[in-house]
Amino acid sequence: MKTNKITLWVLIALVLGIAVGYGCHTSITDPKQLKEVAGYFSILTDVFMRLIKMIIAPLVMSTLVHGIGSSDSRSIGRVGLKAMGWFMGASLVSLFLGLIFANTLQPGLGYTLPMADASAPVVKATALNLKDFITHMFPTSFFDAMAKNEVLQVVVFSVFFGVAIASYKGPKPDILMKGLEQLANIMLRVTNIVMMFAPVGVFGAVAATITADGLGVLSMYAKFMGSFYLALTCLWLLMIAAAYGFIGKKIFALLKTIRMPLMLGFATASSEAAYPTLLEQLERFGIKERISGFVLPLGYSFNLDGSIMYTSFAALFISQVANIHLTLGQQITMLLILLITSKGIAGVPRASLVVVAAVLPMFNLPETGILLILGIDHFLDMGRTATNVLGNAIATTVVAASEGDIDAEAAHVNPALAEDQA
Repeated sequence: MKTNKITLWVLIALVLGIAVGYGCHTSITDPKQLKEVAGYFSILTDVFMRLIKMIIAPLVMSTLVHGIGSSDSRSIGRVGLKAMGWFMGASLVSLFLGLIFANTLQPGLGYTLPMADASAPVVKATALNLKDFITHMFPTSFFDAMAKNEVLQVVVFSVFFGVAIASYKGPKPDILMKGLEQLANIMLRVTNIVMMFAPVGVFGAVAATITADGLGVLSMYAKFMGSFYLALTCLWLLMIAAAYGFIGKKIFALLKTIRMPLMLGFATASSEAAYPTLLEQLERFGIKERISGFVLPLGYSFNLDGSIMYTSFAALFISQVANIHLTLGQQITMLLILLITSKGIAGVPRASLVVVAAVLPMFNLPETGILLILGIDHFLDMGRTATNVLGNAIATTVVAASEGDIDAEAAHVNPALAEDQA
C-alpha cells in the first residue's frame, strides 16, 4: 500500500474512531460496560503495537551497526558529537518554552478541581532516577535486550559493535556487512506490510479512548490542552526555522516526505509506531543510511522534544492548581533537573508523567496532582509524540546536511529538492 493511500486511510480511521467512540459513549450508560467495550476496541491497537514492537529491535540493530560499520572511525565521533550537541540544545529550548508558556498563559489558575487523596494510585515516581537510568543503559546480555525490546540497550550494544567494525584494521567483514544490509532491507519490507494494519490500530486507539472518556474530557481541560498545543506549535515553528537555516527550502520537502510518520505518531501516541516508517522516509528523502541509521536511534533515546517540553509545562500547571508559587530560581533549578532526568524517559511507561512525578516532591508539590492530567494524558501524548517524530527527523536531516550526506538523487520524493540541490 502506497504512503499516500495509508495516510488517507489513517485519516479516515481517525475520524471514524471518534464517531464510533462517541456513539458508544452516548448510547451505553453502564460504566462497567463502557470499559468493557473500550477494551475490545483496544485489542486492535494492542495487536498493531505488538507488530510494531517486533520490528524495532532488529531494525535498530541492523541499521545502526551497518551505518556505523560503513563509516570511517574518525567520522563516527564527529557525527555523534554533532547529534548530541543538537539534542542538548533542542532539549533546553523545549524546556524553556514549557516554562515560558506555562508562566504566561497560566492554565492552572482558576481550577477548582479538588486534589485527590494522597493514597490514590499514581504513576510510580521511583520508576526513574539517574542512577538506575545510567546502569540500565548497559545490557548484561544482548539477546536479553533484544528479547525484552530494550531499545536503549540495543543501541548501546550496536554502537560498540559498529565502532569495532569501523575501527577493525584487517579487511572488512563483507559477508557480515552485506548480511546486515540485507537484514535492514528485509525489515523495512516487513515494516511496509505491518503499516497496512496502521488504520486498524489507529481506529482502535481513538475509539477506545472516546468510548471510555467521551468528548467531555476535552472541553473540561480545554484551557490546559489549548495552552499546551499552542506551545507545541511554537516549538514546531522554531524547529522548522532552525532547520531552514541549515537546509533552506528543503525543509518543506522534508515535511511533505515525513507526513505519514507524523500522522501515525499523532494518531497512536507512540514514537515506536512511527520509527520504522520515519527511517524509511528519511532514506527516501535522500539521507544516507550511515547517518539515518546512527542518528535516528540515538534521537529516540535522547531527543524527545515534545515530551521534554511537557515535563516543565505539566509541573508548573500542577503548581498553579495547588496554588504553590515557584520563584524564578526554583523554576531554573527544576529545568536543569528535568534536562538530566528526561534523558532516561525512552521506553518508560507513561514516560513524561514519570519524570513529572519524580520532580514534584523536590519542590514540595503534591504528587497526586498527576491525577489531574492523567485522564487526558493520551490526548496530550498525541501532540508531544508527533513533536518527537518531527524533532528527530529534523535532527537527523541537519546532521546529514552538515556531513554532506543528503543524496541529490532524491528527486523522486520531490522534484524541487533536486533543483534546490543542483
